[in-house]
Amino acid sequence: MPLAHHVILSLYGFWLPNDPRGSWSDFVGSWDLLRYGKATKVETRRSVAHVRHDARARLQAKRALRHPPVRLSGRQARAVGRGFARAVAESRYVVHACSVLPDHVHLVVGRHERTVGRIVGHLKARATQRLGAEGLWPPDKRPVWGGRGWKVFLDTPGDVRRAVAYVEDNPVKDGKPRQRWSFVVTFEG
Repeated sequence: MPLAHHVILSLYGFWLPNDPRGSWSDFVGSWDLLRYGKATKVETRRSVAHVRHDARARLQAKRALRHPPVRLSGRQARAVGRGFARAVAESRYVVHACSVLPDHVHLVVGRHERTVGRIVGHLKARATQRLGAEGLWPPDKRPVWGGRGWKVFLDTPGDVRRAVAYVEDNPVKDGKPRQRWSFVVTFEG
């Protein structure tokens, strides 16, 4: 059983199933999107975000989406964090790191009796509810999230420390300040 999970949650439109760098998808569920290629399933557990690709082709495919890709404003990102805080309090999840970026989220979540898939569903549900409650998301059922997320098993204290450092540094790489969330607890491992 892993010590923790590094969870990456894409917002709608961030990483498509036929992304030229690869994805974890087996199929493309939209005929309009399928015109830009079949699913590009990869088996690797390592990030493929850095792989060179035809960015123009990827952006063209994004224009075929039913809704525009989601990009959170700062206010929306804070609301997502407040939704996460509620889920953490409700179920006593242990979160060692969290970064909410405009088009995706990183978390390091400690071991829990619930499966990581259920934890992800709970976090996303509370974040979506918070966005609606604060009037920061249209009530038209437009999707916030894209897919079920990417979950990486962290088996050793070193794995957890590396993931925490990666998550904490992620906003800085994006030109934003480090993030501090009240529900995040230091990994003592």
